[in-house]
Amino acid sequence: MVVTFDTLKFVETLREAGVPEAQAKAMSQAMRDAHETAELVTGRDLREATLTIGAEIQALRAEVRAIEPRLTIRLGGIVVVALGAFTALSKWIA
Repeated sequence: MVVTFDTLKFVETLREAGVPEAQAKAMSQAMRDAHETAELVTGRDLREATLTIGAEIQALRAEVRAIEPRLTIRLGGIVVVALGAFTALSKWIA
């Protein structure tokens, strides 16, 4: 993203406020350099990121839905084995 910065207007504003011209130019250059290196986020950037994140969330939900039956079967198997073991132990102890 490009940020426009009117260095001439900036210098003139500072000079009108009583800042010496050399200092005003140095400050203007420093501000310009800072703007050039700054990474600013725009509303468009945020919208694009939101769409990307939304798509990733939908993909994760689809993956979870795809493995849900297998997880249910495994959990059911664990419950059956545990109940069988409990039943066998209860008959052996009694």
